[in-house]
Amino acid sequence: MVMSGEKAGGGNGNGSVAGAVGEGVRGQEEPAAPPRVSLRERKKQLTYRAISDAAIAMFLERGFDKVSVAEVAAAADISKPTLFRYFPAKEDLALHRFADHEDEVARVVGGRGPDESPLDALRRHFLAGLDRRDPVTGLCDAPQVLAFHRLLYGTPSLVARLYAYQGRSEAALARALGGGVTARLAAGQVIAVLRILAEENWRRIDAGESADAVYAGAVQAAEEAFVQLRRGLEPEGRG
Repeated sequence: MVMSGEKAGGGNGNGSVAGAVGEGVRGQEEPAAPPRVSLRERKKQLTYRAISDAAIAMFLERGFDKVSVAEVAAAADISKPTLFRYFPAKEDLALHRFADHEDEVARVVGGRGPDESPLDALRRHFLAGLDRRDPVTGLCDAPQVLAFHRLLYGTPSLVARLYAYQGRSEAALARALGGGVTARLAAGQVIAVLRILAEENWRRIDAGESADAVYAGAVQAAEEAFVQLRRGLEPEGRG
C-alpha cells in the first residue's frame, strides 16, 4: 500500500473533512448484535428480491423503457397495486440492490473499533471491497454485473434515481458522524469520492479492461483520494 501513516483525525480540525471524519461519533467498543429478523420480515425481503430479480431480467432482455410495470407484476404473479406497495417507482425495481447499501458507509463508521478513525474505517472498507471485486466499487467484470451496469448507466431515469439513493447514504453517514453542518459537508465529500472512484473503475472495465488489470490503479486512486480527504483541497503549508 502507498498509504501514509497519518491518521484521519489529523489536519487543522477547522471544519474540514479531516476534522469532521476524524473526530466523528465513536462506535461501540463491542458492536451490538444485529436484531433478529422476524419470519414476516424475512418473507417480505424475499418478496422484494423476487420481484426485483424478475424485473431486472426483463429490463436486461428488452430495455428498461420497453418493459411496463404491469408486465413485471404479471411475471412476479402479483397485482400492480401490490407491486407499488413494495416499489413506489418503476426505477426502484432496478435499483433495489442499491437499497441494501444505503446505510453501508454509516454502518462502517458506527461499527469501527475504538482506536480506528471514521476515515480509516472507510478506507479499509473500500480497499477490502476492491480486493473482493465488490460491484459497488465498480471493480467487477462478471458478465451479469457488466450487463446491469450498462443498463443502469445507459438509462437516464435510473441514473437520476440512483442520486436519490446516494443522497440517503450521505444523510446516514452525516448522522453517524454526529450531525450538523460540518458532518454533512464531510459526508457529502466522502460519498462523492466513493461514487467517482466506482465510476472510474466501471469506465475502464466497460472500455474493455479486466478487473484484475484495473485493480492496481484502482487501489492507487483510492489511496490518493483518501489522502486528499484528509488534507483538504489546499496543499499543506499554504496559508
